[in-house]
Amino acid sequence: MSECPHNAELPRPAPAALSETCLECVEAGTHPVHLRLCLTCGHVGCCDSSPLQHASAHFAESGHPVMRSFEPGEDWRWCFVDQTVL
Repeated sequence: MSECPHNAELPRPAPAALSETCLECVEAGTHPVHLRLCLTCGHVGCCDSSPLQHASAHFAESGHPVMRSFEPGEDWRWCFVDQTVL
C-alpha cells in the first residue's frame, strides 16, 4: 500500500455516509456490485464492476480524489488521482 498527498488532505474524521447504498443505482433500477464511500463528502457509489460505475463518475464530476470500500470488513482506500491503493 502507498501513501499519497491526497490522503493527508482528507477531512478528519471522515464524513458519514450520505446513504446506505448507491442512490444512482436505485434511481436507474440497477444493482451495485460493491459500494465505495467518498472520503471528502460521504457520497456512496457503486464500484467499476457495477454496470454504471457511479463511484468513478462521482470522482469525474467532483474531483474528490480518495474513496474507500464501503463493504463490511473492508477498509482499503483508492486514490483516483494517483491510481494507487492506500
